[in-house]
Amino acid sequence: MGATESLPGDGPAPEMHHYYSKFMKECPSGQLSLHEFKKLLGLQGLDPQGDLYIKRVFDIFDLNQDGFIDFLEFIAAINLVIRGKIDQKLKWYFKLYDADGNGCIDKKELLSIFTAIQAINGHTNLSAEEFTDMVFQKIDVNNDGELTLEEFINGVEKDRNLMELITKSFDLSNVLKAIQNGRRHSI
Repeated sequence: MGATESLPGDGPAPEMHHYYSKFMKECPSGQLSLHEFKKLLGLQGLDPQGDLYIKRVFDIFDLNQDGFIDFLEFIAAINLVIRGKIDQKLKWYFKLYDADGNGCIDKKELLSIFTAIQAINGHTNLSAEEFTDMVFQKIDVNNDGELTLEEFINGVEKDRNLMELITKSFDLSNVLKAIQNGRRHSI
């Protein structure tokens, strides 16, 4: 192996190198398909709700919408999850919830994504219905049954408990741990 090259001021090169070698080992083509993404995270055989959620995450990571996550998209996603500022993460969550892409989240969208997340992360002490009602009660300022990006970000940033709940529920670091540690083996 040759010396590792790093450009001055290029951030944590060893960490990126680690992710790159892990990515290339798991995905020699350099293009991660949805099927490979699920396999990498040990998330095959989920119920339809869980599958829907993983597909949404995959689609959001697939920045150029070509049906694959390449290494640059992968690193962008990791950077967001690990180092992203809170408003960047909230924008990402908003995009995740806004299933039809119309720029608003309605109760049905929030309910379905939270149900899917519970299927993957295990259940929280709130049901999906309670969570959805609470979010809308707290941050749907104009009571129109829809949340705009602005309502969502302002509402969540103002409410520490809600912020904590959303951050914990949608924490993707367990996804990253699975990637870092290589493929999870079912026991």
